[in-house]
Amino acid sequence: MDQTLVFDQELIRRYDRSGPRYTSYPTAVQFHEDFRAEHYRAAAERSNATGRPLSLYLHLPFCDTVCFYCACNKVVTKDRARSRPYLERLYREISLQGELFDRSRVVNQLHWGGGTPTFFSNDEMQALMEKTRQHFTLHEDDGGEYSIEIDPREARADTVALLRRLGFNRMSLGVQDFDPKVQRAVNRIQTEQETTEVMNAARAYGFGSVSVDLIYGLPFQQVESFGRTLEKILALQPDRISIFNYAHLPDLFMPQRRINSEDLPSPAEKLAILQHSIESLTAAGYLYIGMDHFAKPSDELARAQREGSLYRNFQGYSTHADADLIGLGATAISQVDSTYSQNVRDLEPYYARLDQGDLALFRGVELNADDRLRRDVITSLICHFQLDYSKIAHNHGVHCPDYFSLELAELAAMENDGLLALLPTGIQVQPKGKLLIRNICMVFDQYLRGATQRRFSKVI
Repeated sequence: MDQTLVFDQELIRRYDRSGPRYTSYPTAVQFHEDFRAEHYRAAAERSNATGRPLSLYLHLPFCDTVCFYCACNKVVTKDRARSRPYLERLYREISLQGELFDRSRVVNQLHWGGGTPTFFSNDEMQALMEKTRQHFTLHEDDGGEYSIEIDPREARADTVALLRRLGFNRMSLGVQDFDPKVQRAVNRIQTEQETTEVMNAARAYGFGSVSVDLIYGLPFQQVESFGRTLEKILALQPDRISIFNYAHLPDLFMPQRRINSEDLPSPAEKLAILQHSIESLTAAGYLYIGMDHFAKPSDELARAQREGSLYRNFQGYSTHADADLIGLGATAISQVDSTYSQNVRDLEPYYARLDQGDLALFRGVELNADDRLRRDVITSLICHFQLDYSKIAHNHGVHCPDYFSLELAELAAMENDGLLALLPTGIQVQPKGKLLIRNICMVFDQYLRGATQRRFSKVI
């Protein structure tokens, strides 16, 4: 596929609006509380008949300190003992969920996210992995993609060695920015040495892929200062680099109220930071995967995109489209058969559900035929920057030019702007349109039509 990416400031300014990130379609806005445990159990039973492999996500929400930019569901505490009651309930949930899925279904993907997973002690992490193995069939070698999010301030070489022994072979490091002034403004003081030590340990112990997360749009960031951070990260040669747009939404996320909006870069400076970042990464040989993600050509995400097997789910871009995702822990989201479901967000109701022997989910949605069709369209566009009408016809029995006549008429304006090409056989996103792929996908989002409220971040 064509890996060319064009940064067109005028088009980006014109199309910069709020919209979903499409880790799912329908998005979580459509989840409702009429979806109950019995619906989830029925979906699990249907999925067992397929024999598809599984993907597990474990949400470990504890953090030692709060990062002011963070919008994740987390519990900030210095009291490490608070992990024990959470783990007790997580063990119960693992057992309850394990009963629903055939042990013949191997876990091809596993991810610990947070929060800060290494907030837990070495013994607790080992016990958690052992409990998971008791109830699910994990790979005994590196046949699966088993990843963990790492805060370098909460990990040392011995921690990395333990994680490798537990079966993890991929790692994502949070960095955001090395500039001391930016770090003080967002309350994340993290040295370059801490980051380098963890990355070197990951390579020494045989982690197959190391990813680094950065954020642009934070207080006091400038092109020059963020460029220095990029240079230091590029010198470490991570396999993947994600550069996320900071969405300042203090009305929704309380920690962000401690960020002075006057200290944020101007829209023009923010765009300049993004442009410089893209130019630096592509010059260094990284490929633009999509939606903030860059990867080396040898990385499995880049290979999956070339091979047409790249997928997107609640964990972001994925190489396994054929797995049912089971979310474990407070606020975790599952994707099983043709359903999405989410666990309760707060600890006390999460504990109460599991103490009663119930699943912890509190809302979800069952996809209808139109949802599944539009999900495939959006997934194809956001992962591969193209849509093949013949594949949609084969999988869903619809003629796209007729079924999507309204959407294709709306896309004509984007075609005139050079974002995409409308072909007789499908849609091809152009280099100018790749950064605006969310805008293109939004045209196919049936739930945005007539919506009065959109609680989403800006696309750029």
